[in-house]
Amino acid sequence: MTRRRFIADTWTGSTATLTGDQATHLARVLRAEPGQVYDVVAGGFLHRAEIASVSPSEVSFILHEELESDTALPLHLLLAVFKFDHMEWAIEKATELGVERITPILARRTEKHLAQAAAKRAERWRRIVLEASKQSRRTSVPEIADPTALKAILEQEQSPIRILLSETEQATTLAEALKKISTATDDRVPHSSQPHREGWDEYPHLALAIGPEGGWTQEEMAIFTEHHWQSVTLGPRILRAETAAIAAIAIASTHFA
Repeated sequence: MTRRRFIADTWTGSTATLTGDQATHLARVLRAEPGQVYDVVAGGFLHRAEIASVSPSEVSFILHEELESDTALPLHLLLAVFKFDHMEWAIEKATELGVERITPILARRTEKHLAQAAAKRAERWRRIVLEASKQSRRTSVPEIADPTALKAILEQEQSPIRILLSETEQATTLAEALKKISTATDDRVPHSSQPHREGWDEYPHLALAIGPEGGWTQEEMAIFTEHHWQSVTLGPRILRAETAAIAAIAIASTHFA
């Protein structure tokens, strides 16, 4: 039987601690007791862990051996802010698909009331990725940045591969653009400094930008071009932003396999 998995709130050396809702769930719902064993993620590593003490506000563990685990997809998703219920769904599914980072973008066509409220939503988005990470049995939780203006994030972006989904691009598909990455890495076996972990440490990181409903403005497209982003298409159909995000992540993941 698969053991339940939790993501530690704090950890040090051979111990880890759950607090808040996670501790309450363990103590009051699962009726956890000292000596019980669970899987606990601490510092991005998966451990078999034994409960040392239990209270409604804190559950502490002794960490035992590390277990085999995977790593995040080396993908930074730049997601323009759109209707919050749709965006939350996209963030949840992007987490399940393994993305490493998500940055909400305040685009020119982001609706004004959404842009004004986005900062207050950031903590909710972080709770969503935590729960989605536990549900999908990830060993890392995607970083959710505070909502950021497009120009500012493009000036900071360090990913060597930068791809922009654009409604004006008709020729180059995302799959074709990523094929070059696959070709360049076919003879390289991904590995990490930890031999028991499987991951994509040898692959170049990818930044992927998804625009708001209505797409990017010409001014924004010029900023992308200035910062060396490649425009691609997902095909002839016009997709909602959340559909485009999930489709693009799924396509990208096959080229990092």
